[in-house]
Amino acid sequence: MKHLKQFTALLAVVVVVGVGGWSAQPVLAQKAAPAAADGYQVGDRLATKGKGSAGQFREISWDDLIPADWHPEKFLADLKLDELQDSDPRAMEAMQKMREEWDRAPLVQRFNGQRVRIPGFVVPLETDGKTIREFLLVPYFGACVHVPPPPANQLIHVIPDKPVADGLNMMPVWVSGVLAVQRLESDLGNAGYQLRGIKVEEYKEPLPK
Repeated sequence: MKHLKQFTALLAVVVVVGVGGWSAQPVLAQKAAPAAADGYQVGDRLATKGKGSAGQFREISWDDLIPADWHPEKFLADLKLDELQDSDPRAMEAMQKMREEWDRAPLVQRFNGQRVRIPGFVVPLETDGKTIREFLLVPYFGACVHVPPPPANQLIHVIPDKPVADGLNMMPVWVSGVLAVQRLESDLGNAGYQLRGIKVEEYKEPLPK
């Protein structure tokens, strides 16, 4: 989970340095999620059971979806972030560059068409208040709701075969289906992958220590 830890740390730095800069990325009003669900805190990530096969599906991690040669934090190297204030134009510029870099994040083409299984948290895109017809699967609790969205290669647009219960809003799940390298722009975040969800199951494993 090396990449995910880097992204979480970068998010923390950017939010602290200049929260105002994220106002250009509005979050749609939706059913309010609690600060923690079943003990989860903002930034908590889920563990896979170990790479391998789970029935007909290959179990993958979120790091698998990030090209090994992509290093989005490089452009921050010349900035002395601890010296920046909210109103500093350099902070605003850094956040804008990060958002642009993350929204066009490169994808791993070899997963296109593969049957995969991956854990994550549900962020509804289309819901009628009782069921969720489409959602973003995110790698850590609070993404796209309590904190800005992660890079496009860390967001999956899930279209379940059957709508899932609205009670899964911001809850952890396993999703199994056919993965496509296909981008989606939404007000909650830009996804780089689409997963036709054959199965959406409750996640019951403990958090990684």
